[in-house]
Amino acid sequence: MSEMGVAAASELFARGQEQIGRVIAGQEEAVAQALLTMLCGGHALLEGVPGVAKTLAVKTLARFLQLEFRRVQATPDMMPADILGTNVFSQKTGEFSFHKGPVFTQFLLVDEINRMPPRTQAALLESMEERQVTADVETMRLDEYFTVFATQNPVEFEGTYPLPEAQLDRFLLKIKVGYPDVAEERVVLERHHASHSATGLADTPIEPVPFELLAAARREIRSVRVEPAIFDYLLAIARRTRDWPSISLGASPRAAASLLLVAKGYAAREGRDFVIPDDVKEAALPTLRHRLVLRPEAELEGFDADRVVRDVLAAVQVPK
Repeated sequence: MSEMGVAAASELFARGQEQIGRVIAGQEEAVAQALLTMLCGGHALLEGVPGVAKTLAVKTLARFLQLEFRRVQATPDMMPADILGTNVFSQKTGEFSFHKGPVFTQFLLVDEINRMPPRTQAALLESMEERQVTADVETMRLDEYFTVFATQNPVEFEGTYPLPEAQLDRFLLKIKVGYPDVAEERVVLERHHASHSATGLADTPIEPVPFELLAAARREIRSVRVEPAIFDYLLAIARRTRDWPSISLGASPRAAASLLLVAKGYAAREGRDFVIPDDVKEAALPTLRHRLVLRPEAELEGFDADRVVRDVLAAVQVPK
């Protein structure tokens, strides 16, 4: 791999942290994981309580990458056509024409996705997996940069529909967005105080990235080298989750492939064109935490997916 190719992703991450940091105080790892999701060609589920800048982070990332952004607010009465689009009859022509829904974009933010009824959640599956929409007998391709960022509130369950495992498995990463620390929250207050815009921080000037750098970074991640020992390490982690005592549903082959891709992304972020075990460890939590189903007794004992993933990592021998 050329030196320019190796430098592309690391430069993009550095510039992203700097520019998005002008708008979002703190949340560096969440922002990096959101950027990584897009560079890997995946989708992300952002989980955090209201008011921690999940929506603002995605909007700012779209501005930084100069990609089209659309937002959907999920509601319990939302229908598939509200996202995909629908055929509309024209009185003038006497024919039906397809009016595209918000899914026909590059960055789609689905706020509070677990408020969608199951039928509407399922309508997103084809778009997320195959980047296409089928209406009647016609199949329409989505943009190559089409990325879904969905948010959900971890503490509010009334009026929600838990995402099924098949839907969760379509998300490359589950990004946890927590509270900022004291210093970061003070910066948030100071920025709001200094802002004279009705939209707050959303209009803060940032310097967008050249499209050529974005395309080069995407190519670089796909080209990162993986040694046989790393393949064995990845497989050992995925297969160990399937017979782990506190897990009733372990990582699927798709999860193992996702772990490989995200590990390559972490390597490229550091400017390396090869994966090391530390990349796999760093990728494991956001890649696996939403794909594992814990046994009820494990949850009663206070276990969560993050703790179980860490336990699995500790039990699998690291290649030398």
